[in-house]
Amino acid sequence: MMRIIAGSKRGRSIFTIPKDKFVKPISGRIRQSLFDILRPYVTGAIFLDLYAGTGAVGLEALSRGASKAVFVEKDGQCMKVIERNIAHLGFDEQAKALKADVLTGVKWLEHFSGYKGYDIVFMGPPYRTSENLPLYYSMETLKLLAEARVTTPAGLIVVQHHKTEDVEAPPGLEHVRVEKYGDTNVDFFRPVKK
Repeated sequence: MMRIIAGSKRGRSIFTIPKDKFVKPISGRIRQSLFDILRPYVTGAIFLDLYAGTGAVGLEALSRGASKAVFVEKDGQCMKVIERNIAHLGFDEQAKALKADVLTGVKWLEHFSGYKGYDIVFMGPPYRTSENLPLYYSMETLKLLAEARVTTPAGLIVVQHHKTEDVEAPPGLEHVRVEKYGDTNVDFFRPVKK
């Protein structure tokens, strides 16, 4: 069972995806470390959770004081779990769940930030297919985010990916930090200042 780690909903459970579904939720240890790093930026933030899975990261952000979270997920079963979690935790007013394929483009997501841009974007694309073939979605998604400019000028983009996937800053973004956890890397990017 997963739980919210800190904030207004600390200790509350989160509904998860059945184990036979090919979704690997972010571990509690990585989530804790991630939010230790994001702590100065979360309060009042507009948060975008791409490849949202169960919605654990965006829900954690709301519990810790984010003003709004938008969840994007293409799997129907995951969408039901995200919507159930939003209702279960009482975040209906602050959260929006959208069923979409991130790889078809992200420019349309600026509408859901009120055209202000997202302060924090988190993405944890799936590492592998159900046939155990590697999926390398991180760079493709980063390029889309850089081209669409959906973040605020000081926004952060956080990418959780398998350590074997090469992730580097596309034009328009700069790499500012990396954290390593076993087979998982978490990279942080910001828009290049003009």
